[in-house]
Amino acid sequence: MTRWLTEAVPRGRVAAFRTLIYLFVAADLVIFTPWVRTRVSVPGDLYQPLLVGRLLPLPTPTETLVTVIFWALLLLALLAATGRAPRLLGWAVCALYLEWMIIAMSYGKVDHDRFGLLVALAVLPTAGRARHGDPTRTEAGGWALRVTQIAVICTYFLAAFAKLRFGGLDWLTGSVLARAIIRRGTDLADLIAQVPYLLIVAQFGIVAFELLSPVVFFLPPRWRHAMVGFFYSFHAVTIATITISFAPHLAAMTSFLPLERVRPLVWARRLVRRDTPDDAPPADPTEADPVPTGQRSTDANPVPTGQGPAGSGAEPALDGQASALGRPLGP
Repeated sequence: MTRWLTEAVPRGRVAAFRTLIYLFVAADLVIFTPWVRTRVSVPGDLYQPLLVGRLLPLPTPTETLVTVIFWALLLLALLAATGRAPRLLGWAVCALYLEWMIIAMSYGKVDHDRFGLLVALAVLPTAGRARHGDPTRTEAGGWALRVTQIAVICTYFLAAFAKLRFGGLDWLTGSVLARAIIRRGTDLADLIAQVPYLLIVAQFGIVAFELLSPVVFFLPPRWRHAMVGFFYSFHAVTIATITISFAPHLAAMTSFLPLERVRPLVWARRLVRRDTPDDAPPADPTEADPVPTGQRSTDANPVPTGQGPAGSGAEPALDGQASALGRPLGP
């Protein structure tokens, strides 16, 4: 079990995963959860902190507190994405993002798609230093990725458990997807909803896939990547039908992928070099394919002197060519 938890991975994979996760945190602040800053306008009495917020305890959000967290987290996440000071910056980003999520989820709604991302932020500082493209293997980095993978799969498995715990078997045969389509469905979802019993079949399929998600750990690498690809395709359909993205979960799920093969900066450099014109002067065409003096001919089918048919005019033409090349006339 210990060997499986700490299976060594290339440091380049850890570096790529770290950069992706911290860049996502920065994007999350300005794209996915900028609404957290509006919580300061909500009366403090409505702030009901999560259990972790009550245990620490954390202060009731104010405009100053939320603004400081926003700008500090944005700056530190961008710095952490460079890979410098992985422990110091990593722990700082983890603490600030946890507080950001506590503020976001303490007003009555908790999103389960943040679990894998929060676990990734908690374990990345333990992976140590890692450089992009470094093939050296690290057990510490392997442990960080493995724990993140477990959190991703727990998100699926526990979601199915919650469906059956609170909804029972009625969740499978009810109108869960139908209500979701009415609330936020797309044109594609409207087409799917017209097919009889398809939504019921989809609900059975969702619970089955979530309960069977731990199988991914028992598959060989090639099939494991195929199953992870199915996970991504499931979320693509979810976005296309009921516009739920699960973006933080998708970012954490890249812990399954061989990210060390993705080198955008290297690809960009190669593209720039390929498009850069050659400054060397063009070669002399006569030097590229030299022909010894006396053997060049402008005639496509030259006829040796004295072998042309009588009265054909071949000899005068060849004599002219020979004169031009500096050869003696006549035999």
